[in-house]
Order: sequence, then structure tokens, then C-alpha cells
Amino acid sequence: MLRPPYEIVLKPYGKALVELARERTDIICLSGDLTRQTETDLFRDALPDRFINVGMAEANMIGIAGGLARAGHTVFVNTFGVFCTRRCYDQVAMAIAYPNLDVKIVGFMPGLSSPGGPSHQAIDDVALMRALPNMTVVDLADAVEISQAVRAVVERRGPVYLRLKRGEIPVVSEASRRFSLHEAQVAKKGREACIVASGMMVPAALVAADVLDANGVSTCVINSPVIKPLDAATIVAAARGARAVVTAENHSVIGGLGSAVAEALAEAGVGVPLRRIGVADVFAESGSREYLFDRYNLGVQNIVDAAWITIAPTKPVPAAPAMPLTAGTYAPV
Repeated sequence: MLRPPYEIVLKPYGKALVELARERTDIICLSGDLTRQTETDLFRDALPDRFINVGMAEANMIGIAGGLARAGHTVFVNTFGVFCTRRCYDQVAMAIAYPNLDVKIVGFMPGLSSPGGPSHQAIDDVALMRALPNMTVVDLADAVEISQAVRAVVERRGPVYLRLKRGEIPVVSEASRRFSLHEAQVAKKGREACIVASGMMVPAALVAADVLDANGVSTCVINSPVIKPLDAATIVAAARGARAVVTAENHSVIGGLGSAVAEALAEAGVGVPLRRIGVADVFAESGSREYLFDRYNLGVQNIVDAAWITIAPTKPVPAAPAMPLTAGTYAPV
């Protein structure tokens, strides 16, 4: 994995979807009146005969997607994460998940990446989608994963929830990264602390691991983009020899990655202390990503603190470095 500050790219999802749709004529793209905001303006302009703007009618959009999938199409549904999960949950359950249809639900602006407050912040979407039988849940970290994941989810038959950051997307992975729907990525090896992260928290986990290593705590980082089905084997193997496991997610600590890891460790009988970094059981306020991640304890220092106070509670906690925010780059908080 690369180190910050990260190069940023624009619309990797939109480009990957158009490229794949040129190869596969069964792909249809639906938008909920958020075409530019979900990068599907590229699809609209390139393949207008397979693009439908349903408007601000998300429940209806899910029903349309189900009908198209029953007719043999692979359907991508695109809107903000809160609108395609919380707003139309019953439709997703009954029209998509229950009949196990080939619909890929793409939710943008995950967690506290939205400045729009509780109405737009998808802090419960992973928990909701994890609870649905047949649903695969994916939370991607960077542009390299996004470009490969679009093809991977199409090759996996059945419903998928794909969680994507909107706007400027960092390049965190090296070009050799190979995304898998079956295996988590051991991004960094270590023995004493094990950090399991997904999505926008992967860069922060990598920096936190560097801080811990520099202060004598050997730390591994596992990037777990697929939260359901979780690669429990990789996570349990790393946790068995560790003195602390820390999960990091841009989501509520209830029902998301932290809960999935806790379940995996408990079922495997691994009795290692677990600390969960994420949104506490609260609704957040409005603000920038930098402000919100700091305000609600989703920063590098919070990950360092969680591991350190578990492993070395009597020693002063090392301070994480301030990450420079320069134009044209991306850095964790």
C-alpha cells in the first residue's frame, strides 16, 4: 500500500462501468436523479439507450431494477447510500434480495463523508444490507479497488451493495493490487496489534500502524473491503497471535465491520481484546470530512489510542503526525 498524501482521481466508478457495459450489453444503469453526483453521467452520455433516470423515487427504482433483472439484465442502481438502503429497505428486501436477483446497488457518500447531516449520512447502511440474506456487502478504499470491483461484482451473480466515496478518490493501493470478493488483503504484516479496516478508514489504519511500529508495537493491517461474506479466516489467523484487535470503519460501531469481526472472533474462540473505531451510537452533525472524522473520533490518533491503551496502558500514548492537506491530494484525518 502507498503512503499519504495520496494522488486523487475523478470518476473511477463511472469510467469502469462504461468500459464494462461496452463489453456486456446486458448491463443497464438506473439513476435516482443524482446522475452527475454518482458518476453515471458518463454512462448516460456514452450509452443513453441503456440509461434510465427514474427521478427521486428510490422505492420505485428498486422495483424497476427487479423487473429488469427478471428479464435477464444486470442492473446497476445508483444514488446516495441513505436513499438506496434506509429509504427503500422493504423494496430492497422483497424485490431484490428475496428473489436473489442480479442487481448491484451502488450507494455513494458513505458514513460521515457527507456534509448533509443525518438525512444524508449513511451510518447504518452496512448494518441494514448485512442483515439481508443473499446480499453481498462491499466497502471500497480507493480508485484501484473501485476499477476492479465493478467487474468483480458483475461476475458474482445475485444482489450486491457497493459502498463508494463520492468526489475525489484517492489512490491508496499499488497498481499491482488485485481485488478479490473472497479474500481480505493483508496490507501490512505485524504481530502485536491487528487493525482491520474498510473503505475510507484504510488510509488512517495504515498511518496508525506506522505510528505504533515506530513506538515498538508491531502492527498488521487488514483491508477488508468485503464485509459480507467476511473473510473470517484471514482475520482470525492474524488475531490469534495478537494482543489487541482494532476495527476501523466509517459507519456506526453497531452492525458493521466491527460487529462482523467480533462475531468471527467469538465463533472461532479467539479471546483477544477488541476495540471498535467508528461512529458511536449517535446521529452526527453537518460539516466537512476532516471536521466530522475528528469530531466523531474516526481519526488516525483514535486508532493509535485504541491499540496502545490495550497493549501498553501505563505508558504515554504516542502522538500521530498531522497529515498535510494540499491541493490535489488526499490524506487521512
